[in-house]
Amino acid sequence: MPDYQYIAEQGELDRLVDAYQTAEVLSLDTEFVRQRTYHAEFGLIQIYDGEQLALIDPRVGLDLSGFWALLTDPTIVKVLHSCSEDLDVFAHYGKVIPAPLFDTQIASALLGDGPALGYAKLVEEQLGISIDKGESRTDWTRRPLSQAQLNYAANDVLYLHQIYPKLAKRINDSEREQWLTQECQRLCEGRLLTPNPEQAYLRVKGAGKLSRPELAVLRELASWRLNQAMSRNLAVGFVVKDAGLLDVAMRMPKNAPQVNQLSSLTDHEKRRHAKALAQCVVATDFDDLPPQFEQIALSNAYKQALKRLKSTALTIAESHQVAIETLAPKRLLHEYLLWLHHKKEGKQPLVLNGWRGSLLTSSFESLAVQI
Repeated sequence: MPDYQYIAEQGELDRLVDAYQTAEVLSLDTEFVRQRTYHAEFGLIQIYDGEQLALIDPRVGLDLSGFWALLTDPTIVKVLHSCSEDLDVFAHYGKVIPAPLFDTQIASALLGDGPALGYAKLVEEQLGISIDKGESRTDWTRRPLSQAQLNYAANDVLYLHQIYPKLAKRINDSEREQWLTQECQRLCEGRLLTPNPEQAYLRVKGAGKLSRPELAVLRELASWRLNQAMSRNLAVGFVVKDAGLLDVAMRMPKNAPQVNQLSSLTDHEKRRHAKALAQCVVATDFDDLPPQFEQIALSNAYKQALKRLKSTALTIAESHQVAIETLAPKRLLHEYLLWLHHKKEGKQPLVLNGWRGSLLTSSFESLAVQI
C-alpha cells in the first residue's frame, strides 16, 4: 500500500504546497461525482512528487489558492491521464488550467500504443500491475472515506508517477515533444471561458434535421435550458432532454396547454417548464434565422473524398506509428472537407496545422479532392 498523507487541515496543506515548490514533476488526479449536476462535485485531489504523496480533501473548507498556484507554475510538469474532466474541475473550482501539461493518454496515442488507452490498461502495459477497480464506483463526496477507497485513490498517482518517465523518454527519443505540447494545449483551449448560451443549440442531438425557423426556436430553447442548468447546477438533460427541445422547436406550441399535449416531454418537464417553453417559442426572433446545418456529408462526392482521405491518412499513420484516431479522426476530416466546400474560406482546418500539417498537408493537397 502506498504511504500517503490525508490533508484536511490548512497548516498541513500550506506545508505541503511549500514542499512541492521545488518539484520538477507533479502527478495529479481528481475524484469527483457528476451524475445530475452541471458542474462535477469535487471529492478528492491526489498529488505526488515522487517523495510526498498526498490526498487533499477539498470538501472541508480549505483555502486551495496555494495548490491552484502550483498548477500554473511553469517550472513544474503536471502529469495526468485522460484529463479532460479533471481540467473542467480545475477550471470551475480554481479558475486555472495546469501548465505545462503531460497527458499520458495523449502521449500513448502519439506513440502508437492506442488511441484512448484506459488508465488500468496503461498501468498493466507499462508496469505489469493489475489494478483492482473495486472502488471505481465510490461516491467521493461522502465522508468518511474507507481505507480501501483512500488506497485506491493514492495508487492512481503512485503509478502515474512511475509511468511518466517511461513515456517521456519515448516521446523525447521519437522527437515528438512538440506533438505532445500541441495536443495538450489544444485540450486546454477554452476551458476557462463561460459557455455561450446562444451557441448551445449547436450541441443538441438531432438539430441538423431542422429548418431554419425551427433552428431559431431551438436556439431560444437551448439558450434558456443552458442558463437554467448553470444557475441551478443541474445537468442540461435533467432540465429538459434533447428530444423534448427538438419536438417543441418543430411544433412551436404558443402556450402551456399546447406544450402539455406533447408526448415527447415528461410529466415533470411539463409541470415545471411548460410556461417557460412556450415563452421561448413566442420570444423567438424569426427575422434572425440561424444558418442551415451543412448537409454535404450526404453527397456521393463527399463520401468518395472522405474515403480517399481516410485511406491516405491511414497509410501515413501506420508509417509514423501513430494512431489514426489521433492523427486524423473522422471529425477532423469532415472539418477539412467542409473547408474545401467553402472554397478554403475561414479558419484553416486542424489537419493542416502543427504536427498533423507536417504529416498530411502535402499528401492531402496532392489528392486534389473536390466537394
